[in-house]
Amino acid sequence: MRISFCYADTKSEPWLAGLRAALPQAEVEVWSPGAAPADYGVVWAPPQQFLDEQPHIRALFNIGAGVDALLQLQVPAQTLIVRLDDAGMSAQMAEFVCHAVIRHFRELDHYEAGMNQGQWAFRKPRLRSDCPVGIMGLGVLGQRVAQAVAQFDFPVVGWSRSPKAIEGVRCFAGEAQLPAFLAASKVLVCLLPLTDETRGILRRETLAQLQPGGYLINVARGAHLVDEDLIALLDSGHLAGAALDVFRQEPLPAQHTFWKHPKITLTPHTSARTLRDESIAQMVGKIMALERGEPIAGVVSRDKGY
Repeated sequence: MRISFCYADTKSEPWLAGLRAALPQAEVEVWSPGAAPADYGVVWAPPQQFLDEQPHIRALFNIGAGVDALLQLQVPAQTLIVRLDDAGMSAQMAEFVCHAVIRHFRELDHYEAGMNQGQWAFRKPRLRSDCPVGIMGLGVLGQRVAQAVAQFDFPVVGWSRSPKAIEGVRCFAGEAQLPAFLAASKVLVCLLPLTDETRGILRRETLAQLQPGGYLINVARGAHLVDEDLIALLDSGHLAGAALDVFRQEPLPAQHTFWKHPKITLTPHTSARTLRDESIAQMVGKIMALERGEPIAGVVSRDKGY
């Protein structure tokens, strides 16, 4: 068995060591042009040349939950594209989103600014019932986030492409129910996969349907958001603020309006980082299952884009 590792922007040695330790019978090498054919690939945003030189590769294991970069390439028809189901990311995402929701709801930005100016002042407490949280995307990460937010007694609604049933969450599905979902949300959390259908979904038309004083948290992909539409809704006062962890161009360009906008909180795509050991364990388990001829979870539907 031969495994090819292709992730140019990270240190490869820890990944190679982990894969070799878990699969001592396998040859595990960093891919370079002209490398020998591999049975499996462990990749993040590989070049097209990698796929062109590996026409018979059985499966590509994506180092991350989002596979939009892979789906932009010409992947051999018989090659499985496999995403990480979780590998420690859902707990991180739930932490991040709960922090962002609570920071907004408790107005901690205002308190911090006041304390920095030497002000000792209180704000009128808000009611959780007046702050319903809408989760766009109810996959593994979205469901964990929805359940975590609900633990803080916020009303939680969710929206997905196909119907879902999640305890404590009022679920909406499909294009026809999107307006009702948005109207039921004051804080909107985007956890959608990036597909042709979801690209630009966070635009003036949709964000304007949030309850007045709404708040946006985008932890999915930057291309979901139409940047100038967000700025317009923030400046008009319809939206109270936004917490953005992902951007159309990363790193975020130094001249971008987001950097200095007073109603936007920025983080550098860090809401849920890939945990190497957990990811290797999951990939190895799936490789061994494929070797035994067994089905595996996390196989991406190319038609759906996730």
